[in-house]
Amino acid sequence: MRKINLLLLILIFVACNSNNQQPKTQNSELTTFYTCSMDPQIKEDKPGKCPICHMTLTPTNINDADPSEISLSKQQIRLGNITTQTISKSESNLEQNYTGVLAINQENVNTLSARAMGRIEKLYFKTIGEYVKKNEPVYSLYSEDIAIAKQDYFTAYKQLNMPGDFGKNAQNMLKSAKQKLLFFGLTNAQIESIKFKAEVSPYTIFYSTSSGYVSEIVATEGSYMMEGSAVIKLADLNSLWLETQVNVNYAKNVHLGQNAKVVFPDFPVRNIKARVSFINPEINPDTRLILIRLEIPNQGLQFKPGMQAVVKLTQSNAKGLFIPIDAVIREENASYIWVEKRPGIFENVMVETGIETNGMIEIKSDLDPSKKIVITGAYAINSEYKFRKGSDPMEGMKM
Repeated sequence: MRKINLLLLILIFVACNSNNQQPKTQNSELTTFYTCSMDPQIKEDKPGKCPICHMTLTPTNINDADPSEISLSKQQIRLGNITTQTISKSESNLEQNYTGVLAINQENVNTLSARAMGRIEKLYFKTIGEYVKKNEPVYSLYSEDIAIAKQDYFTAYKQLNMPGDFGKNAQNMLKSAKQKLLFFGLTNAQIESIKFKAEVSPYTIFYSTSSGYVSEIVATEGSYMMEGSAVIKLADLNSLWLETQVNVNYAKNVHLGQNAKVVFPDFPVRNIKARVSFINPEINPDTRLILIRLEIPNQGLQFKPGMQAVVKLTQSNAKGLFIPIDAVIREENASYIWVEKRPGIFENVMVETGIETNGMIEIKSDLDPSKKIVITGAYAINSEYKFRKGSDPMEGMKM
């Protein structure tokens, strides 16, 4: 009987001892440490004060259950200025600003070309930007073809008074020679002057057929020109092009004839209205941008080619999901936001972004409308996540 009682006492002692050790095993597996929100490098295994700033330490889990989640204390949320908000699609007028540069309107450029083969003897304008009036001399050309046509005209004129068939043939020759000289670009006054000269000159002066500013000088004195070769280009600056690059995500909302407001940094008090006149159908593969062009009236020539301007394009009644730009974390491989999964627990969600306007960015991905999105303090959460996990939330992932 004593042996049985002794055995029971031993079993009871072992059982009690096992129960006493069980909490110690659980305590050894605790995953909570205490840190400071202001000095996150401080890690303690028990509550207390921060040795640096003397703030109360806050408990933090070392390993969150979900690798995409992070838990924050109320003090951390307050110090990080972390605020959340439910977001829904809205309809509003979106204004996109793009910087552009004024350029010469190529539709208003007049190219003066050589009408016959020859050598440029003299250029009367040699500086880009010089103003050329209509009917001013532009260049002198030495041409044997024109000289022969001049000689034919001069000979036919001298034979007009000859009797019989000689006089009749001279009229036909005179008419044919005049048509050839007109084709070569000579004026009626130049052709008439041939009749009264003692000898025919192989040099011919060509005059401007329009007014404009010299935008390009193609030929040089002494150079030999083929028929049709460009000599000089004149630009009418009363109308200019404003060219800018539009993000491909926004380009689908741009259309020909769309109204735009143009602001010039050099003339801050002057805004003008313009319309989109051209949209390049080709996308730049490197920048993912599309060229668009607007025509800018320039009466008084106040604006100059090369001057910068800001194009404000407005999209009316645009519907989409927009959040502040700072709410989106953009890494090299992905863009993501932080969503409040439950009080104090935040989860990162990868998203596809769209256009940016007025400090807001479009979210093209489908989001749970019942979830609250972190509007401010997203970067604070991201920094805390990297500190605890030692990696980016989206490391190894791509959009």
